[in-house]
Amino acid sequence: MAHFLGKPEKANSYHLFNGFGCTGKNISPELDWQGEPAGTKGFAVTVYDPDAPTGSGWWHWVVFNIPADTHSLPADSGKVPERVVPGGFIQSRTDFGTAGYGGACPPAGHGDHRYQFTVWALDTPHLDVDAQASGAMVGFFLNQHKLASATVTVNYGR
Repeated sequence: MAHFLGKPEKANSYHLFNGFGCTGKNISPELDWQGEPAGTKGFAVTVYDPDAPTGSGWWHWVVFNIPADTHSLPADSGKVPERVVPGGFIQSRTDFGTAGYGGACPPAGHGDHRYQFTVWALDTPHLDVDAQASGAMVGFFLNQHKLASATVTVNYGR
C-alpha cells in the first residue's frame, strides 16, 4: 500500500512525552502518505510500542475516521482538544489514559524501543467505536476493515 513521504524523524525532544521522567514537548510528527489501494474509504493512524514492559505493548496514538481525501497529518495534530486533523476524525484513548498523541518515553535503562507509526487504508469511512475505545479495541476493528497498511519504525531509548 501506501508509503510514507514524510517519515517520522528520529525522536527528539519535540516528540518525546512530557511525564514519566521525560521532559519532551509531546508534539506529534508530521506524517504524509500516498498510494492507497482502490476502494479506500478512510484512513487511520496508530503509534504503538511493542517493547513496553506491559505484556501487551503501549498505544501512543490512535486516530481514525480520517477522510479518504486526506493524505497527511501536520505536526502537532495529536493535540487534544484542538483537533488539528480535518473533520470527522476521532482520537481515542491511549495507554496514557487520555486521547491524543503521547510521545516516546521508555523506562530508563530498558534499551531501545520500537515506535511503529502505521497508516491504515480502510474499506469504511467510519469505525463503529468512539473516543473512549482502547487501542486494542480500535486495532480489532482496523484489522477487520484493513485494505492495506504501511509502517515506519523509529527507535528510541534512554
